[in-house]
Amino acid sequence: MSRLELRPEPSRAMMLASPLIAALAMLATGSVLFSLLGQDPLHAFFVYFIKPATTLYGVGELLLKATPLILCGVGLALGFRANVANIGADGQLTVGAIAAGAVALYFDDVQAGWLLPLMVVAGALGGMAWAAIPALLRTRFNTSEILVSLMLVYVAYLLLSYLVHGPLRDPAGFNFPQSKMFQDAAMLPLLVEGLRVNAAFPLSLLVAAGAWFFCARTFAGYRMQVSGMAPAAAAYAGFSEPRNVWVAFMISGALAGIAGVGEVAGPLGQLQPSVSPGYGFAAIIVAYVGRLHPLGVLLSALLMSLLYIGGETAQIELQLPSAITGLFQGLLLFYLLAADLFIHYRFKPRHRVLPPVAAAAPTPTGETA
Repeated sequence: MSRLELRPEPSRAMMLASPLIAALAMLATGSVLFSLLGQDPLHAFFVYFIKPATTLYGVGELLLKATPLILCGVGLALGFRANVANIGADGQLTVGAIAAGAVALYFDDVQAGWLLPLMVVAGALGGMAWAAIPALLRTRFNTSEILVSLMLVYVAYLLLSYLVHGPLRDPAGFNFPQSKMFQDAAMLPLLVEGLRVNAAFPLSLLVAAGAWFFCARTFAGYRMQVSGMAPAAAAYAGFSEPRNVWVAFMISGALAGIAGVGEVAGPLGQLQPSVSPGYGFAAIIVAYVGRLHPLGVLLSALLMSLLYIGGETAQIELQLPSAITGLFQGLLLFYLLAADLFIHYRFKPRHRVLPPVAAAAPTPTGETA
């Protein structure tokens, strides 16, 4: 028999090696999976992980899908560092997209430079308003922000579905559940002509750099980190837990809302029944693979984006099911958690303790038996 025993504080090198170990284990499992599906593993890996980035258009698509993952992942990482588990980034992204889309449709006949910044502000406020609900319930009633934020995701989905089927549906759209196409003033400018990657990507880089500065150079970032690592010490130092909860939710909600703006004012160009293929949930994996560090989130978002693009390429060229993308994402998270388990804990043999031998009972003659 053995038991888990907490190791001493792991080194920084071990913590940084954990995502690499998880990625290698994911690739090893993927090779077995491709073999079971009747595919040559080397060719399948080339199609999945290398071919999408061999063309300029593929690189543009890689950066396009990495943009919402960076924005959502940075916001979630800041919250996780403060021990605030915001699981509802996809709902906040959806509400941010609704708010930005409503502004674009209301000013449909306006051609002005202030329209796009107004949409960004509306998207950020929409995400913050949606994130304020679990923040309020946790700070006032001590509810679980995990459950509340997760359930609000599906409320946001239903709200978007209602709007595109009803009040915001395009009257000239042949009854399709979608809004009117946004005008040019409400669309993000493209970085390169012929590619779909737009101005939201450099904005996400600025957000990652700003988040690093916030964590490393500001007292508020230090306060949030202490609250996550040592809640008792933070309470003794007088750090307010409700304030940390509100700051974490407001930042992550605003960034998720801006990610929603990047979708509807970018590749979609309108409101549709779905504006996200699950970026908010994938950003949870992005945050943990990136070790809750803004620059690490940037790299892990590119990896997760490659999984999305590679999954689409594998569906077309290898006739693999669409679930292959989610499978690789799940494997990456599973092996990351397993690696972290063995970094922080070790198995220690449990020695069996024998019961003490009872003293020999005396015989009637006074001799021992």
